Amino acid sequence: MATQVSSQADMALVQGVLRQVGRRVVGQEYMVERLLISLLTGGHVLLEGVPGLAKTLTVRTLAETIDTSFQRIQFTPDLLPADVLGTQVFDQSTGKFSIKRGPIFANIILADEINRAPAKVQAALLEAMQEKQVTLGGETFKLEEPFLVLATQNPIEQEGTYPLPEAQVDRFMLKLRVGYPTRDEEKEIMRRMAGGEPIPVQRVASPVAIMEARHRISDLYMDERIVDYIVEIVHATRSPADSGLKDLAPLIEFGASPRATIALAQASRAHAFLRGRTFVTPDDVKAIAPDVLRHRVLTTYEAEAEEVTSDAVVARILSTIESP
Repeated sequence: MATQVSSQADMALVQGVLRQVGRRVVGQEYMVERLLISLLTGGHVLLEGVPGLAKTLTVRTLAETIDTSFQRIQFTPDLLPADVLGTQVFDQSTGKFSIKRGPIFANIILADEINRAPAKVQAALLEAMQEKQVTLGGETFKLEEPFLVLATQNPIEQEGTYPLPEAQVDRFMLKLRVGYPTRDEEKEIMRRMAGGEPIPVQRVASPVAIMEARHRISDLYMDERIVDYIVEIVHATRSPADSGLKDLAPLIEFGASPRATIALAQASRAHAFLRGRTFVTPDDVKAIAPDVLRHRVLTTYEAEAEEVTSDAVVARILSTIESP
């Protein structure tokens, strides 16, 4: 009985958030669902898409549906680590240094155009994203849960941008490619925005409810055959020949790390959770695998010459490895 009640509460939470986000954001169900998966698993997300696709609006709206703190950081070439993390400030009245906390001390962080900041700023985020803590002046401060970094980047404008370090890219659980709306969706966008007035949304979730849902997701049943399937997919990105994909070997520079295996299992559980199931199916793994793996599979120059992308490599792996 308790399980049934919690399941009903979980679905009410999910539907409530989706309904509120849908008041402002037209379409983009794929992006919204993936952001919700990240929120329910605690994994960071990198959103890639051309300007004007409602990436920033969606993240801001999602944050507004949760009764928690939100900070937007606009990344620029002149940004310093102290602008993000905070710094030590000397207090003349006491003759001592005090800590001035930066915008990273919030629950949901929107890192807008993250690839515009230099490497030292991006490196400053590594500790916060992985260890959920920040070190200032030799003192370590824990970040309050839920803590989530949702970053955007523009794939078409390269001037004044810095490629993200591989170590940082690997810390994003998902990388999403955001596409254009359909004709009907674009008509609805025009209709909604014609008035020029902001569309209000309600806070329908609390941090406590989010953390409780996370615990239930981590306990979702995953059959041993599904575990083997996930491991086989990730292993195929490193040693494709072992999985009967010998022709992919010259196209892959580096495969996915064990962090990808963990992320794929967590995201698959959350994908099942959003559909009201208490167990994970192979379809959950297949649906979320491209988002987990596309930024972790690095292709060779040969692949670039043949115009083979990491998405194509992952798709080939998923189509070849037999599902349980």
